[in-house]
Amino acid sequence: MKIRKGDNVIVKVGADRGKTGKILHVYPSIGKVLIEGVNIKKKHQKSRRAGQKGQMIEKPSPVHHSNVMLVDPKKNVGTRIGISREGGKVIRIARKSGAIIEE
Repeated sequence: MKIRKGDNVIVKVGADRGKTGKILHVYPSIGKVLIEGVNIKKKHQKSRRAGQKGQMIEKPSPVHHSNVMLVDPKKNVGTRIGISREGGKVIRIARKSGAIIEE
């Protein structure tokens, strides 16, 4: 996967199409990413003690990495990612504008 934690991405497919957010966690073994504010699921939680109310917790759920695209830092639209080598370092580049993606 070419996307990493901290990248700004846009969702291209699904119910949350068009939403943008920052990647909170990457799960490379299952090929999914966790994005803040995207794919929110509700969980009903029972009360833990007598006399306390139960509640509904909203938390983000992972999205498959093929359904998101990195946001181009210059044009602010979805872009593919290229890799370049300069001085022995590997650098990620936005394909649309050629801008270097900050690490």
